[in-house]
Amino acid sequence: MSDAKRGRLAKKGLANKELANKECSMARAMDVVGDRWSILILREAFYGVKRFDEFGHYVGIAPNILSNRLKKFVDAGMMRRVPLPEHSARYEYVLTEKGRDFFPAYLALKKWGDDWLAEPKGPQVVFRDRTAGREIEYPTLVAASGKPLRLEDVEVVAGSGAVLFNRKRFGVPASHDGEVNTKPRVSRRKAKSSAKSSAKSSAK
Repeated sequence: MSDAKRGRLAKKGLANKELANKECSMARAMDVVGDRWSILILREAFYGVKRFDEFGHYVGIAPNILSNRLKKFVDAGMMRRVPLPEHSARYEYVLTEKGRDFFPAYLALKKWGDDWLAEPKGPQVVFRDRTAGREIEYPTLVAASGKPLRLEDVEVVAGSGAVLFNRKRFGVPASHDGEVNTKPRVSRRKAKSSAKSSAKSSAK
């Protein structure tokens, strides 16, 4: 194999990897929330903070960085700007349904921090159920057997929206109901060829 061909194959492989990461839900999530300031701003939003100056006060973040992160959340659909009644030129930043839906993920991250990084006396903050008054605990993930889920119990398979790189890496995609799709994939070129053959046969 020539060096030129190796170079083309290497570039193609790199492009496929970049596409796989571009389409990855985790990579996209990290684009939105994957830095320290973003997580701390969301922490305050879950505490009930809505105003720009309050975010700045509690997070200890520079105004330009705060403005950038809040704009990113608004652009991503996780927050919306609501004009203040007493000052139409100023806004509150209110969590949308998409932003509120991140709360379980935040709880999971907080639990990991509380378990491994908190001071010996315990965590700084806990969440309680308003009605029952009991501390909210993140549910234990369980395997199909009902036992606590371990990493060794997990198999990684291609999802229904997997790009070619991930289909080759992880195997046949699973369908939306969890069943493995065993139907052979037909390329567009073959599909068009079959359609033309069928049309010719019908015309005879």
